Amino acid sequence: MAERDGAGSIRAWSRAHRGKPRRAANARNSAQNGKDGKDDGKTARKRPGKKPLIILGLIVLIIAIGAFAWWFATRNEVSTDDAYTDGNAITVAPKVSGYVTQLNINDNVFVHKGDLMVEIDRRDYQAQVDQANAQLGLARAQLLAAQAQLDIARVQYPAQYEQARAQIETANANFARAQADYARQHGVDPRATTQQNIDTATAQQRSSYADVISAQAQLKTASLVPQQIRQAVAAVEQRRQQVAQAQAQLDTAQLDLAWCDLRAPSDGWITRRNVQFGSFLQAGTSLFSIVTPQVWITANFKESQLTHMRAGDKVKISIDAYPKLDLRGHVDSIQLGSGSRFSAFPAENATGNFVKIVQRVPVKIVIDNGLPANRPLPLGISVVPTVYLSH
Repeated sequence: MAERDGAGSIRAWSRAHRGKPRRAANARNSAQNGKDGKDDGKTARKRPGKKPLIILGLIVLIIAIGAFAWWFATRNEVSTDDAYTDGNAITVAPKVSGYVTQLNINDNVFVHKGDLMVEIDRRDYQAQVDQANAQLGLARAQLLAAQAQLDIARVQYPAQYEQARAQIETANANFARAQADYARQHGVDPRATTQQNIDTATAQQRSSYADVISAQAQLKTASLVPQQIRQAVAAVEQRRQQVAQAQAQLDTAQLDLAWCDLRAPSDGWITRRNVQFGSFLQAGTSLFSIVTPQVWITANFKESQLTHMRAGDKVKISIDAYPKLDLRGHVDSIQLGSGSRFSAFPAENATGNFVKIVQRVPVKIVIDNGLPANRPLPLGISVVPTVYLSH
């Protein structure tokens, strides 16, 4: 019994001290892991230090300084990407119809002012010029005849008036003599004369009276000398107006003949050509366009960007097609109206529900320097202008 108790005591002591070396080793391993910065999941995590917070603060400070520097450098600048190159595109159309007999242009070629580009068949228009010339010559001849008739009338009609006055004097004298013969033949004794003499005196008296009446009528007609001269003057004026009309017809025919030659109205490049040799052209049909060398920028700035913008402000221009070009210019003018105001269908803000939309106003920018002479800018390409505000 005593041996059993002793053996039990030995086993109990052995169980009590069996785990001590293992727990001591685990304690040493945990301490070692803490020194190496490793966590085996059984020890508590350590709190982060102050170093990451300092780095984060420095980053925020650097960003703030950079943002302030960028704002300070660009506080007087406004830019937009809603901008395009613009210029004059002259549409060329014939004023007369006809077949193309000569074509001296091609696509995208440069022409100078006055160059002959297209020639239309001129034979029909030359015939019209000849006909108008003949009409003008006839009208001038008729005018000369009317002027001669006027000179004759100024002499003839007064002479006819004087002749009529003389004729009436003669008629009155003849009538007086016939009246005396009539009275004498009827006043004598019938035995002292004959019936024939009486009848003759009566006939002469009546004839003389008729001559007096006729002479009076002729005098009335001849007395219209001013009216007759004015009529001749009016005939001359009518012929003069006919000459003017014939001259206008000749000018029109010559102008139509001149329109057979289509010449360049300005220097520029041929674009959108729509004409071929031998084709029939209708008057007013668009043939092609001429893009002039003058190019500017139309930039649509927001209305909030126009507060300090003025004409004359310097502009830096960046072109997407030619990123290496350093173009400089200035603000030429600001359109007095937004783009939507001059659109085909302006907004009716007085009807329906209103939603405020930031409007854009076109600004014309002129290029001052930086554009090579051998590199023209096509119209309508994208541009990014930066305006340096001076106010």
